[in-house]
Amino acid sequence: MDIRQLKYFLAIAKEGQITRAAKLLNMEQPPLSRQLKQMEQELNVTLFDRNGKSLVLTHAGELLRDKAESLVNQFNETMQEVRELDAGIQGVLPIGSVVSCISLLPPVIERFRDKHPEVTFKIWEGDHYLLGSQLEKRSIELVVARLPFESASDSLPYSILPLPSDPFVAVLPSKWSTDPQKHSMQMSELKDLPFLALKTERTTAMHEKVMIECRAHGFEPKIICECSSVAIIMALVAAGIGVTVFPKSVMASFPLPSIRMLAITDTDFQSDVGIVWLRNRYLSNAARHFIQMFQQ
Repeated sequence: MDIRQLKYFLAIAKEGQITRAAKLLNMEQPPLSRQLKQMEQELNVTLFDRNGKSLVLTHAGELLRDKAESLVNQFNETMQEVRELDAGIQGVLPIGSVVSCISLLPPVIERFRDKHPEVTFKIWEGDHYLLGSQLEKRSIELVVARLPFESASDSLPYSILPLPSDPFVAVLPSKWSTDPQKHSMQMSELKDLPFLALKTERTTAMHEKVMIECRAHGFEPKIICECSSVAIIMALVAAGIGVTVFPKSVMASFPLPSIRMLAITDTDFQSDVGIVWLRNRYLSNAARHFIQMFQQ
């Protein structure tokens, strides 16, 4: 069995059907069916259960899929590394970012593009679980995220470059303000205000940090809405529905006149930020230089 056959097998496993896998591979169906039959004969196992036109992985097939993904990724990374020896910094750099860190990217991308104009970007946005999955699949090379990085694959070894911490600020509707000269407030002033909480079923670390800080100042916030979207919470604040507490850098992505940002003076409440990538996995020249750009 060779790499080519493993790629055939992975395509079939992904599509669950010979016809769709053949289309994905840009080949005819009969040769692909023969390749699958040869693999099963060589291994002396059944890789798929046939259910009409659908193919479902057997236990043996699931094992081979997991191992094959690793082998094919390693092969592709080796080929990429060899090609990059004399190619310089070029190609497509796929990266990920949580929404609350998006504002950190533009200045770094601008500086990076000034030095390496041959590189283009593909940017994924999502929560830690989605971006962790994309890292594992090698769809992206690195992620800019809030820390700790809460992915589904806790066993994966991550490398993390910490970035400067980001202070939390209070975010309020502008129309609530009775003093336009006011630029700061105390945490306890949020006690009786309707609160909008950023929380998903899977990523809770930042939400818990905000709750702990509220409790440390003697109150439980009056949460009227939990939401997984930063943009939706900002829209609710702008509409005068409630207030929230976000890392300061988030506000750069939402420069709305209907929203006010106030510093919180009675706490050193900080959000940790970092760049995350898979340890012991190949990083392209572009990815390595992009990480270095954050350190300049």
